Amino acid sequence: MGRAAGEAGTVPAPGAGSRKSSPAGAALGAALQVRRCRCGAGWHPGHWRRAPLKRSRILHMALTGASDPSGEAEASGEKPFLLRALQIALVVSLYWVTSISMVFLNKYLLDSPSLQLDTPIFVTFYQCLVTTLLCKGLSALAACCPGAVDFPSLRLDLRVARSVLPLSVVFIGMITFNNLCLKYVGVAFYNVGRSLTTVFNVLLSYLLLKQTTSFYALLTCGIIIGGFWLGVDQEGAEGTLSLLGTVFGVLASLCVSLNAIYTKKVLPAVDGSIWRLTFYNNLNACILFLPLLLLLGELRALQNFAHLGSAHFWGMMTLGGLFGFAIGYVTGLQIKFTSPLTHNVSGTAKACAQTVLAVLYYEETKSFFWWMSNMMVLGGSSAYTWVRGWEMKKTQEEPSPKEDEKSSLGV
Repeated sequence: MGRAAGEAGTVPAPGAGSRKSSPAGAALGAALQVRRCRCGAGWHPGHWRRAPLKRSRILHMALTGASDPSGEAEASGEKPFLLRALQIALVVSLYWVTSISMVFLNKYLLDSPSLQLDTPIFVTFYQCLVTTLLCKGLSALAACCPGAVDFPSLRLDLRVARSVLPLSVVFIGMITFNNLCLKYVGVAFYNVGRSLTTVFNVLLSYLLLKQTTSFYALLTCGIIIGGFWLGVDQEGAEGTLSLLGTVFGVLASLCVSLNAIYTKKVLPAVDGSIWRLTFYNNLNACILFLPLLLLLGELRALQNFAHLGSAHFWGMMTLGGLFGFAIGYVTGLQIKFTSPLTHNVSGTAKACAQTVLAVLYYEETKSFFWWMSNMMVLGGSSAYTWVRGWEMKKTQEEPSPKEDEKSSLGV
């Protein structure tokens, strides 16, 4: 923020004395000025007590670039309810279509009887390559057309690439184990097979970050674990259980949790830009995948692949890469138009719809307890999201003892 300049009897907004002020500084200034007394005499304790503005509200407005709703919101007015509802519906639908389509397309590429392609590492490598090229292409397009495309500039920095490398190793494990799980298990069981992410989040938060979890949150994790074991049991009873695919699903869940933790640590190295992190992550992954392709013999398998020269095959591969790139964008878009809590609820509902579609598409017959396992996993995940949201809201609403003491003194 810019330096605050004060005159007798006035308190101008932070950044008022500079030619350029940041959006956060302008928002904070607006938040402070909107509480200025109408008498024009400036600030004094009586006015502050009559029109209190919580410190948390000021900080929120400064960080988000929003001004006080009592001022600007009344002047400009909010968007009509129907328009906002339509925008949210379109964004959520886009997220559902992109995510579900990506899962079914990857299943086709990894385990299709018509393709008979047994190179899961190469499929994952190619999707990372497409994402890297898309990031670089959009960066170049944004440089040529600054007003039309909003994308950060990307210049290869080896120091940044080395800083991101530990996260890239976890990222490789996450996407590889996800695809291996999808290769060996059905789409219908895919969500149950990877359902332990929430449990690993709680476990790793305690082991690595020393953060404790409430009893109610632990109870929801118990429901998820029970649903996972019931699902494994029912898959075994029906003769469709893949032990290898289940192990890959558990490892994928572990890597998803580790990826979230390491992402927070690495973000400062890329100036907090998710797109820069995506570029370096996928670039590192492309390089690290090359020795794996040689060691696992997938390059030799590609040479003997019957559809290697097929335009349809490469079109489906490229489309899979496009979906992999798009899922990051639409996820951020859904959080922007709704909230992180709503995004998690939407993801749970999407998983339920994806399971039903898979059972219908592949014409499978499932038992009552199989469906019960899915409901336990989805219900436990939704309950965990609700409990954590309720706890965060309660923590934000409860004032700290220091703030209570200051309020009682009128400071």
